[in-house]
Amino acid sequence: MRKIIHIDMDAFYASVEQRDFPEMRGKPVVVGGPPNSRGVVCAASYEARKYGVRSAISCYQAFKLCPSAIFTPPRFEIYKSVSRDIRNIFLEFTDLVEPLSLDEAYLDVTENKKGIAHASVIAKEIRAKIYNTMKLTCSAGVATNKFLAKMASEKNKPNGLYVVLPGDEENFLDAIPLSHFYGIGKKTFERLQSLGLQTGKDLRTFTESQLIAEFGKMGTNFYQMARGIDDREVVPFRDPKSVGVETTFERDSDDFTFLLITLEKLSKELSERLAKKNKKGKTVTLKIKYEDFTQKQRSQSFHRNLYLAEDLFQQSSNLFANVWKENWDPVKKVRLLGVSLTNFEKLVQVPDQPSLFE
Repeated sequence: MRKIIHIDMDAFYASVEQRDFPEMRGKPVVVGGPPNSRGVVCAASYEARKYGVRSAISCYQAFKLCPSAIFTPPRFEIYKSVSRDIRNIFLEFTDLVEPLSLDEAYLDVTENKKGIAHASVIAKEIRAKIYNTMKLTCSAGVATNKFLAKMASEKNKPNGLYVVLPGDEENFLDAIPLSHFYGIGKKTFERLQSLGLQTGKDLRTFTESQLIAEFGKMGTNFYQMARGIDDREVVPFRDPKSVGVETTFERDSDDFTFLLITLEKLSKELSERLAKKNKKGKTVTLKIKYEDFTQKQRSQSFHRNLYLAEDLFQQSSNLFANVWKENWDPVKKVRLLGVSLTNFEKLVQVPDQPSLFE
């Protein structure tokens, strides 16, 4: 039987800022752009979350919700450095560490370096060491698979630990709202609600064939979710399937020249990222978000590999010109532009394993 731990740092970016700057402790902190900007909130402390501030909303919205919040720019190099220290703690117990983001990871401790029988004991030791050495808190979930461990880590946040014992999987999931299930988004939850399904227990009343009829292949996933079934392995290193860059404008723009110049800058930045990751790809994707928050994506694939800035700009600008023609009357102002590359060439040389959790 597998023993899986999911570690989730509590409000990671904001907690690092509060740790490093005592004047922020106990106060609502928003990591992102200035309060009067269109920048996006990267993280919010728990004090700010009480006002409804959350990641991914605009900093302007965050300021309206919590005018007393302290707004501070992100320090990604610091966060990466802290993440490397956290990863080193994980590696004291197991080499099977699968990163999800800078502040989140799965650990398979079935066979661990210290010969500790109980995963809950390992989780307690990890949490204690992170706090003692870095003065940061985290939440942990312990279970027999990744899905349950992830769900368990949300149970007692912040700074909590929850263990789902073997045989107790369905009881654990019964009362949890489906809106809190990892892997069920807002629109999917609305569809489930329309079928009269609100909780894990409700979801288990549907047969697999019924769920497949409603949701296609995802129906099998929902059937397994309701029963706490997850056979995925903890994978120590996962090669990225895409590399992309994007920018949100301070002011919405319908200036075609300005938008092309922005695409050129994004193409250069994307080329630099590809070089660092030793990647070449054949599919360019353009992302446009408009002033009304509607979004369009256009992709084009090529027979040759792309990675040079001029090639990326040429192809992304062609895609942009085509979209512009589609929407010329009237032209909606653009809020965000992004460019990404996928369909990577398989390289003979194995890239160096990145730092936690890039």
